[in-house]
Amino acid sequence: MTKKPSKPAKKSPFPNREEILQFIRSSSKRVGKREIARAFKLDSRQKMTLKKALREMQLDGTLEKEKGRRVRKSETLPPVAVVEITGTDSDGDLLARPVDWDGNGEAPRIYMIQGHRRHSAPGPGDRVLARLTPTGDGEFEGRTIRAIAAAPRQTLGIFEKVGGEARLRPTDKRARGEFAIDPRDTLNAEPGDLVRAEPLRGRRLGLSQARIVEVVHGGEGSASPSIIALVDYDLPTRFSAEAEKQAAGAGAAPAKDRDDFRSLPLVTIDGADARDFDDAVWAEPDRDKNNTGGWHLLVAIADVSWYVRPGDGLDVGAYERGNSVYFPDRVVPMLPEALSNGWCSLVPDEDRPCMAVHLWIDASGKLIRHQFKRGLMRSKARLTYEQIQSAKDGHPDKVPKPLRQSVIEPLYGAYQALLKDRETRGVLELEMPERVIRLAKDGRVEAIANRQRLDSHKLIEEFMIAANVAAAETLQKARREFLYRVHDEPSTEKLDALREMLASIAIKFAKGGVASPKRFNSILKKTADTPHAPMVNMMVLRSQAQAEYGPDNLGHFGLALRRYCHFTSPIRRYADLLVHRALIDAGGLGQGGLGKSPRDMTEVGKHLSETERRAAGAERSAVDRFTAAYLEQRIGARFGGRINGVTRFGLFVTLEETGADGLIPIRTLGEDYFVHDEDRHSLRGRRSGLEYRLGQNVEITLKEANPVSGGMIFALANSEDSRAPRQPRGKPAKAKHGRGKKRKNKAKR
Repeated sequence: MTKKPSKPAKKSPFPNREEILQFIRSSSKRVGKREIARAFKLDSRQKMTLKKALREMQLDGTLEKEKGRRVRKSETLPPVAVVEITGTDSDGDLLARPVDWDGNGEAPRIYMIQGHRRHSAPGPGDRVLARLTPTGDGEFEGRTIRAIAAAPRQTLGIFEKVGGEARLRPTDKRARGEFAIDPRDTLNAEPGDLVRAEPLRGRRLGLSQARIVEVVHGGEGSASPSIIALVDYDLPTRFSAEAEKQAAGAGAAPAKDRDDFRSLPLVTIDGADARDFDDAVWAEPDRDKNNTGGWHLLVAIADVSWYVRPGDGLDVGAYERGNSVYFPDRVVPMLPEALSNGWCSLVPDEDRPCMAVHLWIDASGKLIRHQFKRGLMRSKARLTYEQIQSAKDGHPDKVPKPLRQSVIEPLYGAYQALLKDRETRGVLELEMPERVIRLAKDGRVEAIANRQRLDSHKLIEEFMIAANVAAAETLQKARREFLYRVHDEPSTEKLDALREMLASIAIKFAKGGVASPKRFNSILKKTADTPHAPMVNMMVLRSQAQAEYGPDNLGHFGLALRRYCHFTSPIRRYADLLVHRALIDAGGLGQGGLGKSPRDMTEVGKHLSETERRAAGAERSAVDRFTAAYLEQRIGARFGGRINGVTRFGLFVTLEETGADGLIPIRTLGEDYFVHDEDRHSLRGRRSGLEYRLGQNVEITLKEANPVSGGMIFALANSEDSRAPRQPRGKPAKAKHGRGKKRKNKAKR
């Protein structure tokens, strides 16, 4: 009997890059080609393919080769890697980052060096295979081996005409200069228009060339700092027709199934320039005999969930924005004004639906119980922080005067109790001044000052924190999925950096032990009345993790709280709206709950954290441009400042008068050879021993102020007359001890 031929063995699928990496990550032993081939049951032909794949992963920096033909996932940068150009620094040097980086912390910074002439200069978005050389200070120099992929490069800028010639003035601080525009490439742009342009090869009038590809914003106000920020950060500014229709058709919410709070003298307390009022407060001594010295608080929040339902036009637009964005001259709201300034704004003497929480605290400010209700309220008064503080201090004006005894005194009484609990917990207490831009009627900057910090500000903060804690406790107990506001503990790397900085000013910060706000506060207290105070506050702030949204409870480190979420601002934060919906479901409070959301909460948290950072970046960039416009008329003036950053290319300084930030380029520091000491956060002159350190007070001269980009260039006042030549870009002179060495980076020249 003839045997049937056996079927050939089924060929195993070849693993992709991620599967190979996952196998290497999960292996407890060293891994080589043999182990990978066995794990995936590869045949002889596939082994050859694997060899080629591993070689490519080594070349682009994904893997590193070890002894014995073993490989490991890269935690540092290899000699050769694929990098992506990210832009230029304030001194004009080209920056890049590795395409594949999964190491601890942020990827090392790479400074690209001009290579052979056959390589055209790469630009932002371009990818190149680069040879990397460590500079010894955690950074790398990169030299292009070959181009990988080019990205379409565009530049945002203001179109201008100078002497009849068309120009583009970039809005990016890192841009190296203006662009010349051929008359045929202007797209009929008018001077002052905000445009996008594509850089071209070649030069004209001594400038790089570009052609306009889009007139983004034309007409009056195109060069406004806020308009530039809106476009630069791609902020949504228009609502869908469906959302506008919904908002316009909104009306009063029914009083049925709501608690009636209209008899309570609830008041809103906000800044003088506030346009929407989403929280109101009230307090009274607790009448419970078992809570002597305790307080009963009510925090009422606009019931946005009644008007914005999951999946409707308003909801889709609000989720896309994530939050409102506030500029000195305008607001980009999360919701249409018909709601944010209308039915969802707790304006005085009008009925408004609300989500409210009763809070009972003891004499030490500890929250002992709470209860959420859906209600109807009527604000007794719209008060400002200054008004209520003046009233508390015995100087009330006509609005708060009749409320002083019945409303304001109890509010401050409850605040004093909450303050005790804050001190007991040991909340991180940083002193970081905030800039306020005051505009004249014509839109010009009238003044820039530090925002005043009153007890009335702190009162509202403590009431809101208590309400947020109650929301988190309620939802956690009900086992509802929601977004926590989490602030993780500082990383080991950041704590080590802080420890080294403190050691440089003879302050001990013991290694090990549990990180806590109280430990940081003890350092802040030690330096409070010393010249080091601003620097230490800044470094403690930089050592902190970034607060974000997520479904997993990591606690809030800065507030020293085990659980926390955002409940108190649903007009301007989508995360708060989600918490409202979850509370409605948990308490059976009627329509407008979360229900079964089709969105994954982890992804929602990431999205809202990103939109929050986007908004903060846009607000900060607009303030920088307004400030530069204000100081443009004071070129050559002297100012007192403080060094807030030390880099290989110069010193960043914050002005005491306005809080403006600018750069002192290293080339202006004199003929000495300055070395960047990353651990000491300093630049030290090799010959003179002169040292510039983080936190140091300096007197500077304003050399440049660019309202379009927001960039400012300073010079040390005592060196502006030296007119020192730019330090050479080549090799530095040999050190006095005789051994010269190749230039590590541009600062060490």
